[in-house]
Amino acid sequence: MFVEPLSGWDNGCMSTPEQNFSEDLTAPAASPATTPSAPSEAAASQVPAGDSDGPSDEVRERALRVGLEDYELAEDDLALLGGELGEGGDDEAPLALPVLAVVGRPNVGKSTLVNRIIGRREAVVEDKPGVTRDRVSYPAEWAGRRFMLVDTGGWEVDVAGIEARVAEQAEVAISLADAVMFVVDATVGPTSTDEQVVRMLRRSGKPVILCANKVDGPRAEADASELWSLGLGEPFPVSALHGRGTGDLLDAAMRTLPTETVHGTPVPFGPRRVALVGRPNVGKSSLLNKVAGAERVVVDSVAGTTRDPVDELVELRGKQWMFVDTAGIRRRVHQTSGADFYASLRTQAAIEKAEVAVVLLDASEKLTEQDTRVISQVVDSGRSVVIAYNKWDLMDEDRRPFLEREIERDLVQVQWAPRVNISAATGWHTDRLVPALEKSLASWDTRISTGRLNSFLGELVAEHPHPLRGGKQPRILFATQASTRPPRFVIFATGFLEAGYRRFIERRLRETFGFEGSPISISVRVREKRKR
Repeated sequence: MFVEPLSGWDNGCMSTPEQNFSEDLTAPAASPATTPSAPSEAAASQVPAGDSDGPSDEVRERALRVGLEDYELAEDDLALLGGELGEGGDDEAPLALPVLAVVGRPNVGKSTLVNRIIGRREAVVEDKPGVTRDRVSYPAEWAGRRFMLVDTGGWEVDVAGIEARVAEQAEVAISLADAVMFVVDATVGPTSTDEQVVRMLRRSGKPVILCANKVDGPRAEADASELWSLGLGEPFPVSALHGRGTGDLLDAAMRTLPTETVHGTPVPFGPRRVALVGRPNVGKSSLLNKVAGAERVVVDSVAGTTRDPVDELVELRGKQWMFVDTAGIRRRVHQTSGADFYASLRTQAAIEKAEVAVVLLDASEKLTEQDTRVISQVVDSGRSVVIAYNKWDLMDEDRRPFLEREIERDLVQVQWAPRVNISAATGWHTDRLVPALEKSLASWDTRISTGRLNSFLGELVAEHPHPLRGGKQPRILFATQASTRPPRFVIFATGFLEAGYRRFIERRLRETFGFEGSPISISVRVREKRKR
């Protein structure tokens, strides 16, 4: 029998970790002879109650391992106890790859072409203009050559508001590219906006590959020939939707793209990935722009501005971090549609790729069900957590003490997460993010020795044994930490450990070893004695 890991957010209810167990501590405890954490009294008698850092931990571990041999163990149990369930190594640090930017006016199929080139549906696509807003980079490969492909929002002339900021991001992408792929809708032909883009590309001096998109068959190739008038050379007829002609287009791009980048910089080995998450319009993009020191992503008062996750290497307190801006997590994913639906899926993927998530909450508003769902999503994904209350500088001094008490009550289920009060708009106290991030990541990487863990559980069970249920009492036989990132503990026992008792163990683990900012997973494997 295997008991699934205990989630810290049971059914979305917010309760203290030991809530269901606190009353059980008053139940009649069994006699000491029936409650040792060792599998046998003989083994337990060999374990001195010495200093936790002394040799007694190792002695206890050896004794418990010997006693565990009397129980039926599965192959994965033996692999776990033998330390064969190792963890994956670090990925190689990315190189400074040449950069190919994909530009064009809105709704010509840039993101569809990007998805076709990288071979997966990564960029958010919808059959309406203005879906992509930020410049988003994706690693790509063609004919044995690796490069960075940059998707951009549609470029338009004489626009204001959010469209103007989208156009600015496209212009930045051109300036930072080694070559540009200019996408034009062949079914429409060259427009005045396309001609404006051509003038901008000529001023940039970058090599350009002209892509005539939406050429779905031989009859439409005549439409593509009209694009010679743009003066950018041969137009390559392509159907990004069906893949027609993309091979010839990429061959031409590889001939144009230099082998060494002029504008790209190598990403140093090991920058920790930080996902900025929260419901729409809480200030995620503003925070990224502030820590990056530039207008890296589009910011607007309209909720849901960001759709594609945006990576940016930033330096805080002399250390580099990879920050990832994400789309706001809405009330229910299945209630969204189109671009918002796919943006929600990309956000979940970005969380799973990150190591730590900064959950942004709005200090000027009460904690909402959406906020609770965001925190739950991050905890369930196993990422380390930092809670950041944005717009704190706008709070009245007299209001802050009352707000602190409200926060303690609202976030009782994640008391273990470090919290910082910041202002994404002004940068107030954003430097406090670094200690909180480092603390959470250190907890996420923490490993407790098997001997120390079993000594801890032995003392815990002796002090507070599992309550009797039906005249029976499960005994903890052995425990080990199966992995880190997040810390996952496996307990071998003679019977089922109730959820309340597992929450009690988690609380005491945190009190003893810290784990501030990291979720903890505790699973129980019930094993019976071998039949002789």
